Amino acid sequence: MKIAVIGQSLFGQEVYKELRKEGHTIVGVFTIPDKDGKADPLATEAEKDGVAVFKFPRWRVKGQAIPEVVSQYKVTGAELNVMPFCSQFIPMEVIDHPKHGSIIYHPSLLPRHRGASAINWTLIHGDKKGGFTVFWADDGLDTGPILLQRECDVEPNDTVNTIYKRFLFPEGVRGTVDAVKLIAEGKAPRIIQPQDGATYECIQKKDNSKIDWNQSAEAIHNWIRGNDKVPGAWAEVDRQKVTFYGSTLVDNGVPASGQPLEIPGASRPGIVTKAGLVLFGNDGNTLLVKNLQFEDGKMIAAAQYFRSGGTEAVELTEEEKAFADQMRVVWQSILTNVAQIEDSTDFFKSGAASMDVVRLVEEVKLRASSCQLQNEDVYMNTTFQDFIQKCVRKLRGEDDEDELVVDYVEKSINNMTIKMPHQLFINGEFVDAEGGKTYKTINPTDGAAICDVSLAQVSDVDRAVAAAKEAFEEGEWGKMNPRDRGRLIYRLADLMEEHQEELATIEAIDSGAVYTLALKTHVGMSIQTFRYFAGWCDKIQGCTIPINQARPNRNLTFTKKEPIGVCGIVIPWNYPLMMLAWKTAACLAAGNTLVLKPAQVTPLTAVKFAELAAKAGFPKGVINILPGSGSLVGQRLSDHPDVRKLGFTGSTEIGKHIMKSCAVSNVKKVSLELGGKSPLIIFSDCDMDKAVRMGMSSVFFNKGENCIAAGRLFLEEAIHDEFVERVIEEIKKMKIGDPLDRSTDHGPQNHKAHMDKLVEYCQTGVKEGATLVRGGKQVERPGFFFEPTVFTDVQDHMYIAKEESFGPVMIISKFKSGEVDDVLRRANATEYGLASGVFTRDISKALYVSEKLNAGTVFVNTYNKTDVAAPFGGFKQSGFGKDLGQEALNEYLKTKAVTIEY
Repeated sequence: MKIAVIGQSLFGQEVYKELRKEGHTIVGVFTIPDKDGKADPLATEAEKDGVAVFKFPRWRVKGQAIPEVVSQYKVTGAELNVMPFCSQFIPMEVIDHPKHGSIIYHPSLLPRHRGASAINWTLIHGDKKGGFTVFWADDGLDTGPILLQRECDVEPNDTVNTIYKRFLFPEGVRGTVDAVKLIAEGKAPRIIQPQDGATYECIQKKDNSKIDWNQSAEAIHNWIRGNDKVPGAWAEVDRQKVTFYGSTLVDNGVPASGQPLEIPGASRPGIVTKAGLVLFGNDGNTLLVKNLQFEDGKMIAAAQYFRSGGTEAVELTEEEKAFADQMRVVWQSILTNVAQIEDSTDFFKSGAASMDVVRLVEEVKLRASSCQLQNEDVYMNTTFQDFIQKCVRKLRGEDDEDELVVDYVEKSINNMTIKMPHQLFINGEFVDAEGGKTYKTINPTDGAAICDVSLAQVSDVDRAVAAAKEAFEEGEWGKMNPRDRGRLIYRLADLMEEHQEELATIEAIDSGAVYTLALKTHVGMSIQTFRYFAGWCDKIQGCTIPINQARPNRNLTFTKKEPIGVCGIVIPWNYPLMMLAWKTAACLAAGNTLVLKPAQVTPLTAVKFAELAAKAGFPKGVINILPGSGSLVGQRLSDHPDVRKLGFTGSTEIGKHIMKSCAVSNVKKVSLELGGKSPLIIFSDCDMDKAVRMGMSSVFFNKGENCIAAGRLFLEEAIHDEFVERVIEEIKKMKIGDPLDRSTDHGPQNHKAHMDKLVEYCQTGVKEGATLVRGGKQVERPGFFFEPTVFTDVQDHMYIAKEESFGPVMIISKFKSGEVDDVLRRANATEYGLASGVFTRDISKALYVSEKLNAGTVFVNTYNKTDVAAPFGGFKQSGFGKDLGQEALNEYLKTKAVTIEY
């Protein structure tokens, strides 16, 4: 069709581009005149394509169409007018002229919120559903017949900006183009708007956006967010007009501590806290405001309200002065109406708009990639001098205005004071879960609660995924040089090393890991993992491929390895920090962003890790941590359409469910490390001392809560009795007790439900006729301690021979001397294939057995010997995909092939 596009803005530009892609002919673009010498984005795009552009200041005078304007429009011969965003009044002579009439986009679900501030009023009224309408244009009262509507959920803390970016802009562009397609196909409906539910609200301007304090906290919150960013809800504070931005509802059960701020008309004084300004409704409930703007345009973090007049100016080096000169040129190119950029020149008072903020931030990144400037930094540093000071402080790493606010739970334990975050970590901030929901995490040593932890809800997952998606697609992370990415990961590993004793202590009290083991393995290997993958960041590369030439032309074909996007990671409770590291390090090294769900029973090292990642300088949204249930958080990550990869470690049953959800949702890439029943074959020609020592470790390491634990030992008959006897003697020497005691060998099981399952597992073994040689029951003391257990005479058909205990239970079966192939058959007669082992002095036998064992890892004359450089993962129903080593990177990369003909 021949289409005239009437409107303006980036939205209009995108609609114009998509219509051209669909094959429509744009016969004219009608937009607003240039402002301060700058053309509207729609005009710029059309002029680039050679499309006729008309910039009428008005279409009518005193209600009458201007004949000359209408004549110029009619010459284009448009068959349809498309008005994606239009601030001008278009006369009916133009609207009704084309063959197919005119359609217009409106950002509300008509007939609700007719008028020019529809998005604002959707939020102000607290609507649970929002959306947009494409309707047949009328005389400007938004009453024309409906052609198409699409709706979305309105989140509790949405602003005009967030709902616009998340849904109204991208889906609105698609919806407008779809509406044109329906018209072209002759299928476009004309649904008369109902009168029931119709509303018409005024345009929101600064003079009518003053806050009424005599209403509930939710109503005040809706008013502030409904006016955020434009025109901005304001109130008088300290005899000046102050505008409020970044409102969120908060849990009323948490008392706010800080400095009171008198606000005329408010039911109670506000409280300036570390997190921002707490405000009260007349119902006693509370909201939190992040930023404040004064009448002179200066914006500050609300938490800084009472701080003295700012920090002392830094003296610039010669290199920094050169950077400032470059930025002065950039300011001049943006503020074309200003004769000269002085230190006192104010960016916004000189005519800059929101699009200029985006450009300025990008210009900074082009000249100093390590300066991770945010849009908010420009709004808070409006003069050139303040702007340069902000940039220089960021370049020096001295910027503290975005100081991470952490509500720690502190405990004096293990000869130190540990500081534990306990909230969700979303978009670079610690926040409460929706509705303030929490649960208690338990210390398995005594069964007592450690602290309350935020319990993520589905809406929290959606917020975290949105933050991760924005960080990947729009943020600094996606543009960062791989070497700089590696530097950040190295810095994170250094911070983890600085806090290793604290991390190990938290791991011990939250998971029951023996402190010395936690220090060496849980934390130590985590640090090694991040350092290993940090080194890979700038070594991810494709290759060139010779292909058949299409003579006389020649071709170049090469591959690129690219990050996947937003990755969901779900980890188990046995090695909380190490499992996080194994997946997260490779994911970040590949350039992805992530949303991670730690096990609900062991969340504390994950949220501590989030704190360290923020302090290392990871951009907001790259790492998000959500403690919560698998059925809610894990399921939503599996189902979420914006998550493109899911990495899971856990049970085979849950792995199958995740795989199905990932397939049904959007065929997301999956890697699964699942259950195991790892066989360990010990031949009579083994080194008996080593076999006993390593056999003990293969079962009892980390209290048996070890995915590669030897689930079944096969002993050659000749050594069976001696081996069992020596194992029992070694068990008697093991000290069971407080994991923080340096002499403890065996700590508590991770949580009560798991301990109860171990008791049931051993009872089943006894009922089936296996011989319980030692253990099999809970230790009689507080906490979740379980005795190291040994079963012999275990037959192949028994439950305990086939199923994993995931605890300190040694399952022993015999095999006859010389029956190598038979014992291999028995060892492989399982649906699991995670790990395996063999002890023998015969190298030929060792190689033969390792070749025949059907498992992802085979240990020969050792066990549990994993390394960050060696790939780790299983076969069969133990899953697929690898953690660790170079192969792990492939789980978080996609390969693109590019062919060029020349």
